[in-house]
Amino acid sequence: IKAGLMHDLLTRGIDEKGNIRSEQTHAFKDSPLGRIPVEWEVVQIKDIARIATGNKDTQDSIDSGEYPFFVRSQKIERINSYSFDGEAVLTAGDGVGTGKVFHYINGKFDFHQRVYCIHSFRSDYNGFFFFQFFKSNFLKRVSQFSAKGTVDSVRLAMISEMYVIKPRPKEQERIAEIMLKTEKIINELEKELDKLKKLKTALMQDLLTGKVRVTHLLQKEAEGAG
Repeated sequence: IKAGLMHDLLTRGIDEKGNIRSEQTHAFKDSPLGRIPVEWEVVQIKDIARIATGNKDTQDSIDSGEYPFFVRSQKIERINSYSFDGEAVLTAGDGVGTGKVFHYINGKFDFHQRVYCIHSFRSDYNGFFFFQFFKSNFLKRVSQFSAKGTVDSVRLAMISEMYVIKPRPKEQERIAEIMLKTEKIINELEKELDKLKKLKTALMQDLLTGKVRVTHLLQKEAEGAG
């Protein structure tokens, strides 16, 4: 459901009434990113943000560090220093996470020397909106530079010259709000699923060690139904 929603929002957007646009009811145009609403622009990342790399190595991480430390994996390490304070989107510059690892943060953090930090977004570009578009399209972008289908490393130009959509600021904000709410719902459902899995594991352990008998469980279920 999220994937379908993301596709619609990032290719068709929403009109002033809050409806997903369609070519049957709204005007579209051709662009380097395909057919998009006529209200949208297409720009390169270098036009709307700055890009930097870190100066830390993986061995600089500290288990109980005060600040997030972004390395080349989806796992966020900790560190006692910070080199950046603000809104940023980060992605791995090489390794197995190339084109697959993405982080969004607004605060103090540090980052690995082979992690790209996209920051200082233009005032008319929403950082979280950018994060969602970048996360959905960057792997396809970097894959174009590799004949073997996998990418070993990311060069600066792969990011800076990447095309991104630019709806009007108000529409960016509305799309970002929808995406944020969707992620919160998914996170809540994943927590509930994890809780149920742990309960199942504990129950299976009790059943297989004889601590709880199946007949006892069936009796309790019958009483509850009654």
